[in-house]
Amino acid sequence: MSAPLGSVGARQPLDRVVVRIAGDSGDGIQVTGGQMTSTSALAGNDVATLPDYPAEIRAPAGTLPGVSGFQLQFSSSEIMTPGDQADVLVAFNPAALKVHLRDLRRGGILLVNEDAFDENGLRKAGYAASPLDDGSLANVALHRVAISRLTREALAGTGLGAKDAERCKNFFALGMLYWLYGRPVDPTVRWIRDKYAKRPELAEANEKVLRAGYNFGNTVRLFQSVYEVPPARLAPGTYRNLDGNEAIALALAAIAQRSGLKVVLGSYPITPASTVLHACSRLRAYGVTAYQAEDEIASIGAALGAAFAGALGVTTTSGPGLALKGETLGLATMVELPLLVFDIQRAGPSTGMPTKTEQSDLLMALFGRHGEAPLPVLAPATPSDCFWITIEAARIAIRYRTPVIVLSEGYLASGSEPFRVPRPDEIPVLDPGYLTDPAGYAGAYARDPETLARPWIPAGTPGLQHRVGGLEKDDLGQVSYDAGNHQRMVALRAGKIAGIAADLPPARLEEGTAGDDLLVVGWGSTCGAITQAVREERALGRRVASLHLRHLNPLPRGLGELLAAFPRVLVPELNTGQLLWLLSARFHVDAVGFHKVQGAPFRVGELRARIAEMLGA
Repeated sequence: MSAPLGSVGARQPLDRVVVRIAGDSGDGIQVTGGQMTSTSALAGNDVATLPDYPAEIRAPAGTLPGVSGFQLQFSSSEIMTPGDQADVLVAFNPAALKVHLRDLRRGGILLVNEDAFDENGLRKAGYAASPLDDGSLANVALHRVAISRLTREALAGTGLGAKDAERCKNFFALGMLYWLYGRPVDPTVRWIRDKYAKRPELAEANEKVLRAGYNFGNTVRLFQSVYEVPPARLAPGTYRNLDGNEAIALALAAIAQRSGLKVVLGSYPITPASTVLHACSRLRAYGVTAYQAEDEIASIGAALGAAFAGALGVTTTSGPGLALKGETLGLATMVELPLLVFDIQRAGPSTGMPTKTEQSDLLMALFGRHGEAPLPVLAPATPSDCFWITIEAARIAIRYRTPVIVLSEGYLASGSEPFRVPRPDEIPVLDPGYLTDPAGYAGAYARDPETLARPWIPAGTPGLQHRVGGLEKDDLGQVSYDAGNHQRMVALRAGKIAGIAADLPPARLEEGTAGDDLLVVGWGSTCGAITQAVREERALGRRVASLHLRHLNPLPRGLGELLAAFPRVLVPELNTGQLLWLLSARFHVDAVGFHKVQGAPFRVGELRARIAEMLGA
């Protein structure tokens, strides 16, 4: 890797930086943020990201609904979140400024494309006067750069059309950011050349603009200071940048390799789950078959059919799709076959805010089926934990012959972080344990005495013809309307799920000790913000602890006793109190909820303020 272009004096060291980039969805915001992330990771920093997609597919350019954003925190030490307020905001147009200015810290750097602040752009964003001139930006360090014009000048004589030239301006801004933080341009140059290998004129144009932006920052000395964020001290190993949905897909490939099972994904596109289907479509060589069905019901039907044939069935969706899959989930509960259901939650109800995150499907996952149909429910804590929670879900599904619901979230699905690539021996071997010998057959619903799981007999196994379906059965698999048998089978199915708790780690604290003044309990994506907030409060001498739940049904052993050890319990959730209701109902704990349904994750500062309030600080 060559040295950065140009020369600068001494750089000011920083521990961490939060950068937010915003503009129209056609401005390449996600590409710019992704390249900044990859380059920072290659520089050895710990990184965490929060892509923010517009909900409108084709919102008019320059309007508030069409604004796309990307926030990145990169650091020389471990970080848990993409950051609260931005240190730098890059706004490509007035609408982006209006939407995101509130999240720029006082004194932060504001870099705007002043070419977009014309009368038309201001009108679309709802400005009566230009904020660049009316004094409203006095509390930030404003830098006005004619990004569009400088991009066109950099491409003069290349023969590129005006429209294509305008699309390159995101790389001009990226070049300035690279200069500001001492990032090398070489990794992005390689990416550009590979990305546009079939369009060499675009590859040349984007590379030229990237270097022009870097040289502009170096020549004009736009900023009073330039900065350096040293590499973080991460555990030894091979790392890659990974978002939550890609982690799920890679875990499914690992499961296929470590179990010998065919993995069949039946899915229907829905935001924000669709990228799991996209990623799995590239993994056929690793034992994963991806099938795009005509609707949500057909997709889970295909997955359950695959399980009947002896494969591991998988389906992905979001909240509206999970509702549609409810009937087939009831059937899967009755036939007792391994099935993984991934609900990548989004803000609802109905279409709601399809590109925004939320944790509002917990009670639906727990209870959203007719009849008595309990199922295991798991939730990943971070984007990289999506890999490990998928492995765990498959382990439970295969061992206990049951559907398993995994509740991920839009924040985890599209957010990324460094992922240490595990060695093969770190991924458990998953034995499907088929019953193939007729001599061992005692009935389709004969139970393993330890797990209460019924045998898994792939359809067509010689000598092991059996019946499964939605009607109640007896142990031999014969349809039964006997009242006593139904009572017994309902109890056996529930007992099987409840018994999984004995196979799980007991409840344990992430931070603090039992008997502290306050316990903060979270699940899903709240993990990072809660952990960092608790650590910062403990550094001030406050007696606060944290506990994070990855298994939501059954709940881990010892949870009730642990909750009872604290005089105060706080439960932050991106809903209106679903885990709070569950803990109160199960353990009669007098917990307090902290609820946020704004389509955005918790900030560390929000949690610290609530913790301090509860402690009387």
